[in-house]
Amino acid sequence: MREVLQNILRSALNKARDSGDIELSEVPSFTVEKPREARFGDFYTNLAMVIASRLTRKPRDVANLIKNNINGYSNLISKIEIAGPGFINFFMTPDFWLEGLRDVVSKDSGYGSLGIGRNEKVLVEFVSANPTGPLHVGHGRGAVIGDVLSNILKKAGYDVDKEYYINDVGLQMETLGISTLIRYKQILGENAEFPENGYKGDYINDIARDIILKKGNYFLQTTDKESLPFFIDFSAGVILNGIKKDLENFGIVFNRWYSEKSLYEKGMVDEIIKWLKEREFIYEKDSALWLKASAFGDEKDRVVRRGTGYYTYLASDIAYHKEKYERGFKKVINVWGADHHGYIPRIRSAIKALGFDNKTFSVLLVQLVNLKRGGEVISMSTRSGEFTELSHVVKEVGKDAVRFFCMMRSSDSHLDFDLNLAKEQSSENPVYYVQYAHARICNILKQAEVCKIKIPDVLSINLQPLKLSEELSIIKKILIFPELIEKMAVSLEPHLITHYLLDLSGDFHSYYNKYRVISDDNDLTIARLIMVKALGVVIKNSLNILGVTAPEEM
Repeated sequence: MREVLQNILRSALNKARDSGDIELSEVPSFTVEKPREARFGDFYTNLAMVIASRLTRKPRDVANLIKNNINGYSNLISKIEIAGPGFINFFMTPDFWLEGLRDVVSKDSGYGSLGIGRNEKVLVEFVSANPTGPLHVGHGRGAVIGDVLSNILKKAGYDVDKEYYINDVGLQMETLGISTLIRYKQILGENAEFPENGYKGDYINDIARDIILKKGNYFLQTTDKESLPFFIDFSAGVILNGIKKDLENFGIVFNRWYSEKSLYEKGMVDEIIKWLKEREFIYEKDSALWLKASAFGDEKDRVVRRGTGYYTYLASDIAYHKEKYERGFKKVINVWGADHHGYIPRIRSAIKALGFDNKTFSVLLVQLVNLKRGGEVISMSTRSGEFTELSHVVKEVGKDAVRFFCMMRSSDSHLDFDLNLAKEQSSENPVYYVQYAHARICNILKQAEVCKIKIPDVLSINLQPLKLSEELSIIKKILIFPELIEKMAVSLEPHLITHYLLDLSGDFHSYYNKYRVISDDNDLTIARLIMVKALGVVIKNSLNILGVTAPEEM
């Protein structure tokens, strides 16, 4: 809808230039936005102020000049006002909004698709949980946020890849292997002491029993040093396969699973450290190697190789992000846990040191989930083994409820997940409330078929009978869907889509309870059916972005 006004404004500006009232070589970039308060109209633009700064003229004078050159749009614009320092406010006619319904119905599943991404390559890396245990619902929240954001970016016209970075080297993997090895020994009757920092979940016992089935007591005859690599690889493999299965059941499929270990096997970590040393971005101190991160925006320099000779996580992360850009991605987005907040400046400084624009790097931090049942918070500690697996939550309340609930607040806010509420079949349950709205719409359209109501081509339908304020309110909300897609793609705020759905569904339920869509008035019936059909389109398209089903009956 904003594009319509932008084109009208460009046309008015061209008229002013042609008449000699404005001397301007080209039309500058300007915005058309929705005001926060209805008294300022339906849209406003900063065009006059942008131009005035170039012409050394008063913005209000330029605004009036533009206003006077907007002619022939009385069917779309009811009033134009000049406000403040030179804003131009537009009050649109009902026809302006009614005409938009035709576009929604015509485009159907394609409605809301934009070209702002210009097919630019974007990599979204998310989940990336260490393969040391099953995913819990906290991981699930990050998974949904990354997946929904990817869907939004695709809808906005970006070429998006989804990637899981497997942290399969380092101390946590050694701890995993030792934990399984000790359980293996204990099950076979050996008096082996379990490490204090080991992984204590039942899944470790299950992996140990699986090894016994495959290898018997073979590893009782070997040293721990000889056995450990097998236990690390086997345990990580089993857990990773479980993670892949859980995510697939959760509706999430990655384009690529990227192993951290592969960076070392291919020598990429050694190569990047050498490259940085040659450019004197790395120096040696106290037998360790340090990245000059402070020279690139970080608060202090960072160790990339310890005095022991072992690389830090930062070293492999530098190599990994270099490889991301070398694969041709123009935007790199990471979805991390909130505990990684201090890690962001390190990666930004590394990206800058590598010669890439660190403004193309973005991070969404995901806060913790408080899983509740009956008002009590359920513990989620992977190492202690006291946690509720994501797969168990999905099995209990369903994929749709988990995905919707995980998107109900911004990623940087804590989330309370009420299992009892997620299972309720009532208007108190947000996902049920939205899905029921879609099912109601489908039922109305089925009733129209049963009543043999023939809906003409959408371009020829008379929409004038839609005169109620409630109808105009719903139509306006339907038509902001493309703008919402753009806003979410630019701001990286995917949670806004659940707010939109709840607001829209609430308006529809109220309307449904107050008015009949199918009545004896044929013209009114057909007009309302078109409005309801358009509403169904945006609800279904929004649910598709969320990865939540849009049921036709409930």
